[in-house]
Amino acid sequence: MTAPTTPPAPPRTPPLTPPPEDPSHADPAPGPDFVTPVDNVFVRAHLGVPDIDPAAWTLTVEGLVERPLRLDLAALRALPADRLIAVHECFGSPLRPDTPTRAVTNIEWTGLPLAALLDRARPLPAARHVLFEGADTGPFHGEDDVAYVKDLPLETARRDVFLAHGMNGEPLRARHGHPLRAVVPRMFGTNSVKWLTRIVLTDERPELMFTTTFYTRTLPGDDAPRPVRAVDVNSKILSPASGAELPYGTWAFRGRTWSTTEVVRLDLSFDGGPWEPATLDVPGADPAWQGFSLRRTLAPGPHTVRSRATDAAGRVQPPPGSRNSVHEVGFTVGRGCGAA
Repeated sequence: MTAPTTPPAPPRTPPLTPPPEDPSHADPAPGPDFVTPVDNVFVRAHLGVPDIDPAAWTLTVEGLVERPLRLDLAALRALPADRLIAVHECFGSPLRPDTPTRAVTNIEWTGLPLAALLDRARPLPAARHVLFEGADTGPFHGEDDVAYVKDLPLETARRDVFLAHGMNGEPLRARHGHPLRAVVPRMFGTNSVKWLTRIVLTDERPELMFTTTFYTRTLPGDDAPRPVRAVDVNSKILSPASGAELPYGTWAFRGRTWSTTEVVRLDLSFDGGPWEPATLDVPGADPAWQGFSLRRTLAPGPHTVRSRATDAAGRVQPPPGSRNSVHEVGFTVGRGCGAA
């Protein structure tokens, strides 16, 4: 494997960490908006949030390229910008890869495709993989000075990776990857490296903490683990909220669903009963989530509702026990009148 060169690193200061009570540590409710407000976007940072001076920050494109690049923030923002709306889902803890999680948002990113920089750098024929390295470093799982590095095949990276410096019409905030981050639509968030500083082209995959040690899984039918990349077919009920008390009446049960491709069917089941098809929004051109809704009148008392998505590839959300299992919400219907 060709060893990537290491440019001089900018001075680093102790990482910024959201306070423990900050809701972004958990899974803040996405809300009813198609594009999730920035304040409702979850934060995950295994190595802390680095404190970066934008004036000193640079991005390098190096390794197996004909023309290595080094760009500062002003040079990047001067390049033609595009927008991309994409669903963004956390895979979950690398220490508990089978634990179900539904930290998910839908974000409008501003930036440029990675392909624009690769065209300028000109990958050499031997290049097969692209490494993305963030500025966040620190101890993790018993090792010191771990860097957050992810990799993708060159063909995949050229086609799919978007380099974002804006989020929902404003500059990236520090906690979300300022000054620049990678965004990989249709892949779990672990592949969308924040605080991006280096893009390195190599001829082999690196064996590092977050490439081959963690964020791998063995899917049904596979003999060996593979990198955690493509998102699973999934859904999330947003209304009613878990534990809600609803007045008696007709209510619209709403939520969002997403996959690597179009979701073609979304079913709801009430109190363990038969699956009923919900109305499903038609997807747009962007790799965004789809809305669903179904109106029902339920008798007073406690109830549960489950959602199950089916995508165009024939994948169906599995029963409880899998990380993307059908979503269930418990709520109570009272005797007072109401409607939504």
